[in-house]
Amino acid sequence: MKLMPVLTSTVKYGDVVVDVLVGSLRDQHLQLREGDIVAVADKIMAITEGRTVKLNTIDPSRCANVLASRYRLEPPFVELVLREADEVLGGVDRALLTTKNDIIIANAGIDHKNAPEGTAALWPTNPNGTAANLRRDIYEKTGTTVGVILVDSHVIPMRMGTVGFALGIAGFHPVLDCRGVPDLYGQPLVITRFNIADDLAAAAHFHMGETTQRVPFVIIRDSGVEMADSWNPDAVKIPRHDCMFMRNLRKNGGDPCQPR
Repeated sequence: MKLMPVLTSTVKYGDVVVDVLVGSLRDQHLQLREGDIVAVADKIMAITEGRTVKLNTIDPSRCANVLASRYRLEPPFVELVLREADEVLGGVDRALLTTKNDIIIANAGIDHKNAPEGTAALWPTNPNGTAANLRRDIYEKTGTTVGVILVDSHVIPMRMGTVGFALGIAGFHPVLDCRGVPDLYGQPLVITRFNIADDLAAAAHFHMGETTQRVPFVIIRDSGVEMADSWNPDAVKIPRHDCMFMRNLRKNGGDPCQPR
């Protein structure tokens, strides 16, 4: 498998992402091939879709002020998290643990970094739809059938640092069901599914970085992943009652500071 980072200039609101991609590929003498997977930083999709908010326009509520004081966060930022999150599970210094779109994520996916000064960037409204639209745009622009992954980063319980994951998925089946398949010793696997999308997102995230790299695209080639005309991006999600973490997490009972 080969990963090819694609450098760009700073992307801004109103830019057409497929044009930025195709132009940057041309500048670096690269071309898309059938079956490539285009990993794209969710942040540039959010910025070009206008999913940034000026924090000085946010009037924090009482709950936002309480949580901001408790976890050393800015009250307008916390208010934005409360508006975007589905649930607040708790927090640590400088971060709230939330759920959004059936994903456990810090701060409802809202980020200060690599967003214009004084703003915070939100997730695209429909990450899977955004991925599907970009896949269509790439085909219309280049005639090439690719897969697309919107990459964001998260943290894993009891592990330090960020890891990439697939926020939006289009063009391929994201999970391989290995149940019933024998292992090296002939024993059939019982519960194992292989999360292809998140593994590829993590590999791309390694090249994208978290600071000043300006690598919002990574082309993943020869992954062995087959393109599909129909796919279920929600196959990567697990119901709360089956999730080892969510089933055993204890909420801060009685905390009134929840999303409205």
